[in-house]
Amino acid sequence: MGATTWRSVVGSDEEPPGGTEYLSLNPARLDDVVARVELSDADALPRAAEAARRAQREWAAVPAPVRGRAVAGLGRLVEANKRDLAELVTREIGKPLTEALGEVQEIIDTCDFFVGEGRRLYGHTVPSEMPDKQLFTFRTPVGVAAILTAGNFPVAVPSWYLVPALLAGNAVVWKPAEYAAAAARAVAELAWRAGVPRGVLNLVYADGPTAFTGLERALEAGAVDKVGFTGSSAVGRRIGELCGRHLQSPCLELGGKNPMVVAADADLDLAVEGALFSGWGTGGQRCTSLGNLVVHRDVHDEFVDRLDAALREAAIGDPTGDVLYGPMLDRKFAEGFERVLDSIGPHHRVLGSESTGRITVSNPRKGFRGDPATGLYYHPVLLDGVRSDDPVFLEETFGPVVGVSTFDSLDEAVELGNLPGYGLSAAIYTGDPATAFRFRQGTSAGMVSVNNSTSGAEAHLPFGGNGKSGNGGRLSGTWVLDQFTRWQSLNWDFSGKLQKAQMDVAAVEPDFEFRLPPELGGSR
Repeated sequence: MGATTWRSVVGSDEEPPGGTEYLSLNPARLDDVVARVELSDADALPRAAEAARRAQREWAAVPAPVRGRAVAGLGRLVEANKRDLAELVTREIGKPLTEALGEVQEIIDTCDFFVGEGRRLYGHTVPSEMPDKQLFTFRTPVGVAAILTAGNFPVAVPSWYLVPALLAGNAVVWKPAEYAAAAARAVAELAWRAGVPRGVLNLVYADGPTAFTGLERALEAGAVDKVGFTGSSAVGRRIGELCGRHLQSPCLELGGKNPMVVAADADLDLAVEGALFSGWGTGGQRCTSLGNLVVHRDVHDEFVDRLDAALREAAIGDPTGDVLYGPMLDRKFAEGFERVLDSIGPHHRVLGSESTGRITVSNPRKGFRGDPATGLYYHPVLLDGVRSDDPVFLEETFGPVVGVSTFDSLDEAVELGNLPGYGLSAAIYTGDPATAFRFRQGTSAGMVSVNNSTSGAEAHLPFGGNGKSGNGGRLSGTWVLDQFTRWQSLNWDFSGKLQKAQMDVAAVEPDFEFRLPPELGGSR
């Protein structure tokens, strides 16, 4: 059976044939075409935004608790299709099935959380400074949101945007990563079947440059009111500049160079376990992947030896099995990782595997599971002796490589953790509460873990970063509602006359000359 051809869905209709064909390939079996995708031109995104604009007003008129029932329906449909959706994620991007199941569960958790928020889109009743007058605040939808997402979390991260945006009464134009096109279509189909109208959720397939041009046109036409973007810091900076020209503040969830500090009193076995999962899980292709290990000099040698041994024993290979990681997500990430490997210098001690580079018959990995010739598999790399001016220390690598630096004082560890200029996630392993809290105070990260990995966000906590990792916006929990609603105030005067704020206000005149008499303890 041949792969299905998917096209953009604008309004209620799928786009007619004729777009540029893109093949979404299984990175674990490159001869497996998961989907054929017809990429749209730059006019598709503005057209989808106009369709969303037409549908949004009617959707916003649906009572928020009823919109919450659509979110509930999506959660239940995802739950009913959990295994199939996870297997599709594994097939399309090579994520280990256990992690893919966790990713799908995150959609369910997000929906479960936001079902109740349909009944809790609270405003406030505020007292006025004048009689016979009442003040109110209301959350109102922003309008049309354009959401552009990466493919390393092809179903969970989109749900962080889509679920709250739709719940709040917005219409959405979603541009997923083309290499995760089938997973995106599956999520869209589930949302439509849950009761979200097609015009309220539009799906646009396009490559990155085309999507950027389309977004630029949509913003110029006034068809988009909010932009959400998950991806690289470089592209996020361009989107931030574009939105700024239109006086909009996008929600940017960008890359990370996430540090893990291992203090002198750390439980080293626990720290090794956390580093293994956060540094090499999903092949280091998470925005929250561990980037730099910052290890106290007193435990450096023992910790590195233990981590090296654990990494050499870790199972790598076919993502349908029980492995630490499978292939790179797509050829472009494999090519990018090879450029990172080119930056390894003579001062680095290369650990973690028998070799570096692509795993092949002639460049094997001990214990590899499956046939390395079928996919984009790469050796894990642990680099000891990394310097603070090394590119591998300063730049997001997005692959299975982690560098190790040493520190003597906590201030030095904090400084090394902040030095690359990102600010997404950070972790510290220590048994001392004072060390943990001082690290939290000093780190620039938006998310901090103590005795846990840099990865592993829960659906009801704010997710997001600072610096090169984002512009301060937060996804997840109630905090994301500030991205997709605007505060509107209402003042209602029922006095029957014009009352002017700050002017027609009753005065209270204290007697500031009063002093306590002697019988009440006064001095005179």
